[in-house]
Amino acid sequence: MPEKKLVQLTELSRYVDEIANLLPNERQPYVGRHAFAHKAGIHVSAIARHSSTYEHMSPSAIGNERRILISELSGRSNVSFKSHEFSADLEKEPELSSKIVDRVKKYEQLGYQFEDADASFKLLTAKALGKYKPFFALKSFRVSVEKNVFGKMVSEATVKLDVEGEEVHTVAEGDGPVNALDGSLRKALVKFYPQISDVSLSDFKVRVINAGAGTAAKVRVLIESRDSNSSWGTIGVSENIIEASWEALVDSVEYKLMKSAGQKPAKKKK
Repeated sequence: MPEKKLVQLTELSRYVDEIANLLPNERQPYVGRHAFAHKAGIHVSAIARHSSTYEHMSPSAIGNERRILISELSGRSNVSFKSHEFSADLEKEPELSSKIVDRVKKYEQLGYQFEDADASFKLLTAKALGKYKPFFALKSFRVSVEKNVFGKMVSEATVKLDVEGEEVHTVAEGDGPVNALDGSLRKALVKFYPQISDVSLSDFKVRVINAGAGTAAKVRVLIESRDSNSSWGTIGVSENIIEASWEALVDSVEYKLMKSAGQKPAKKKK
């Protein structure tokens, strides 16, 4: 197969999944999202020096990409390597790299896992580097669920935000409380940031962290979002599933805005 055709292999695989309405197998050889993933610090250090030490071919040759995972096994090499993804260079700042590694490990002790939440990790790092500016501030949110006279479950979410000093108050219904909360958040922001209109949630996972605590157990929410160009993962952790979902939703929207390079809100549409 010609090289210029081979480079389209990953794209082809994901296109087939899309038209077949299948979720891509992230661990599929060559084309999977985790096919060229590296976690342990010593592996990443070696990859940074010479990729052939742990990779038999370049992921770009088949249209895939290398992924450096962040976890409790991470070292400064992981953080330094990941920092290049958002135009930062931490190789010459070992103290800052160590600070970020310590912060990651602290979050992991609380139940966070950044392996599938790259966007949340990038936001965490951007904050540590002073490269982050919030696009909005939460004033309050409320979620209600009721069963109406027709026997239908109805979920409604109310969100109050502050965007550049302006208070925005929106209400939305949805298929479940998280969907309603997502709809209300988008409704509040799309007038200021129209670029979020092409973002959709492609996956939503909930996992109980400490099952022994019963109904008071802490939960981890992982959300995968995508736009017309890429996909990203975010995470939230709390004893309250709605709060954990809100945290992951906010990270998803803020990451989209950050990667769109719009650090200043657009003027509100009249």
